[in-house]
Amino acid sequence: MVDDQRSLRSLIRMNLELEDIDVVEATDGRHGLELAQQHVPDLVTLDLVMPRMDGLAAAAALRSDPRTLHAPLVMVTTSTSPAHLARARSIGVDAYLTKPFDPDELVRVVRELLTTGHGRDESGGAAPIP
Repeated sequence: MVDDQRSLRSLIRMNLELEDIDVVEATDGRHGLELAQQHVPDLVTLDLVMPRMDGLAAAAALRSDPRTLHAPLVMVTTSTSPAHLARARSIGVDAYLTKPFDPDELVRVVRELLTTGHGRDESGGAAPIP
């Protein structure tokens, strides 16, 4: 989980851990990439607006690394900008949730992506963001 707001990290952590999902926290995109090198993630949630490296740049870096290429990516952000949504889609983000979000929806999306794998096809193309 990558988010610069402590309160949001706590909310996401609590809801995912209640579902027996282990969570590793990062405070910005660069920190998230460092942790992804140490603990190859099964899934990554990313905020969009963060210091040092935003969520879209972090998502692109995760997609370019063979170790994290297939990890589902869930953007959790306040941004409803069509440009951000289009960029997320082009990078291969699998789901895009806007804050404030329904914690049950976050858990549903995470569970679905962990169960079915992420939405990239075999050629590496991105499936539509749900």
